[in-house]
Amino acid sequence: MSSLIGVHKLSKAHGTQILFKELSFTISEGDRIGLLGPNGSGKSTLVKILAGVETPDDGFVSRRQGLRLGYASQVPEFPDLSVEEVVMQNAMANEDEVEKLTRARILLGKAQFEDTTVQASVLSGGWKKRLDIVRALMQEPDLLLLDEPTNHLDLEGILWLEKFLYREKIAYLVVSHDRYFLENISNKVIELNRCFPQGLFISEGNMSAFMEHKEAFLDAQAQQERGLASQVRYETEWLKRSPKARTTKSRSRIQKAYELIEELSEIKQRNKSNVAEIDFSASDRATRRLLVAKNLGKKLGDKQLFNGIELVLSPGTRLGIVGKNGTGKTSLLKVLAGQLPQDTGTIKYADELKLVYFDQHREHIPPEITLKRALAPNSDTVSYRGQPMHVNGWAKKFLFSPDRLELPVWCLSGGERARILIAKLMLEPADILFLDEPTNDLDIPTLEIIEESLKEFAGALVLISHDRCLMDRVCTQILGLGRSNEHELFADYSQWETSNANASKASAKPAVVASPGNKPVSAPKKLSYKEQKELDEMEASIVSAETEIEELQEKLNDPTKHSDAQQALQLYQDLAKAQLKLETLYERWGYLGSKSK
Repeated sequence: MSSLIGVHKLSKAHGTQILFKELSFTISEGDRIGLLGPNGSGKSTLVKILAGVETPDDGFVSRRQGLRLGYASQVPEFPDLSVEEVVMQNAMANEDEVEKLTRARILLGKAQFEDTTVQASVLSGGWKKRLDIVRALMQEPDLLLLDEPTNHLDLEGILWLEKFLYREKIAYLVVSHDRYFLENISNKVIELNRCFPQGLFISEGNMSAFMEHKEAFLDAQAQQERGLASQVRYETEWLKRSPKARTTKSRSRIQKAYELIEELSEIKQRNKSNVAEIDFSASDRATRRLLVAKNLGKKLGDKQLFNGIELVLSPGTRLGIVGKNGTGKTSLLKVLAGQLPQDTGTIKYADELKLVYFDQHREHIPPEITLKRALAPNSDTVSYRGQPMHVNGWAKKFLFSPDRLELPVWCLSGGERARILIAKLMLEPADILFLDEPTNDLDIPTLEIIEESLKEFAGALVLISHDRCLMDRVCTQILGLGRSNEHELFADYSQWETSNANASKASAKPAVVASPGNKPVSAPKKLSYKEQKELDEMEASIVSAETEIEELQEKLNDPTKHSDAQQALQLYQDLAKAQLKLETLYERWGYLGSKSK
């Protein structure tokens, strides 16, 4: 495969903080790279340099002549235009208007945008991510650069992105800390980390292969440290005997001894563990029922978010809440935490219950205050588990060096701001932890520490997260919320995912399954002869409509069909009509099915 981009001894610092130094690697055709690394290692900065948005302090990036780059940033911004206009604006200058419109609509269709006239500025975070990716693809890039594309996407959105990237036959580099996502989309993984001699580690294969290769490398590096330590001990003893540097041989050995000492110091620094010390404190109360919720319901305007929810939270309960965006996950969490009133039902809390709530929007850290004041608001010490601790030591627990304590919060990375909030949580003993997307922006080593801490937490936990790996490993039960305010409890995340996939398949089949024990609200009228005949033929009609959609989608996925702009536009319009026809058939089938009961 030919090279697309070459990175040559790239270095970058922000002020006195060195992000990376003398990085070198190549991106080639067919590469599907997952880029990861600790918070503050310079991943976003590196991607910006690759995209030409920032310049390095030293070194250079070589690009293949005529290379087209697509770049979707971590925090996308859009002009005051419609979704379609935003995408059209990013098309190539010499492209025909009809062809531009055709490609824009095809890409927006792939990204599941139903209304392309809506203003881009009012989209949710997840839909802004989708739009930014579509905008980048309008350049028909040879290489796509995506910075944290899964942030703000719900689980459905992440699964969409996985399939989307699989279908796009282009090279890409994706910054992410989502382990399942990286497992599914990568054929190469690069980690930026000073623990590696060249400042990075490159592994062919997916995330599982990377973890194996990295472990083997670090084991070898640790073994190298032990061997060097033995050599240094021997040479140090020789130096203590004050050898005279009279001969060339003596001078050479003295020089070699000091080189070994320096090499050992460097490898020790690389091998030094660099993970946050996270440990949530429970109040250790003996109460078995911390929270009992009965028949909980909540509306948003006229829309019923959820209804009839019954829950009991006890010490050791670790409940995960899952569902598509708009199903009321955050609203339910706030209702349970007492931050939002329920419309129906009751919540009974144990006496003197200590509740701690984590806010996904991180709006509780004023950006202008210093890191020091964010960690210790009132003095230079904090009280952790009843013991005073100086802010310097407290900061080190969360990988903040003392020389950074006077920095304002606004200049910290998203992962660093997340660690500040987790530090605040650790100072509050809790009976129940309510965590809404606590892992956004956190690096993988910190995620793993959080997982272990949450599993060992003695109180109850209610968790919302799009990190499938975290949900799978931590939660003892899963509450799945649906679009039509239905809900169901599952033993674990994998069981919910399987059930959700089966439900999606079932919804595509014209089969009516009556729920046992459910009585109709009112007695429906009998079907007329004509309606009965229509219902009998409905299965064939739906299958025919689905087949038509599949055929049209196959044609749209065929690159040869895009050479004729008018033909491609017609295919897109035919697909929209076919999808509308199928939706109409489903609505009619549901009506006739309920009437025939």
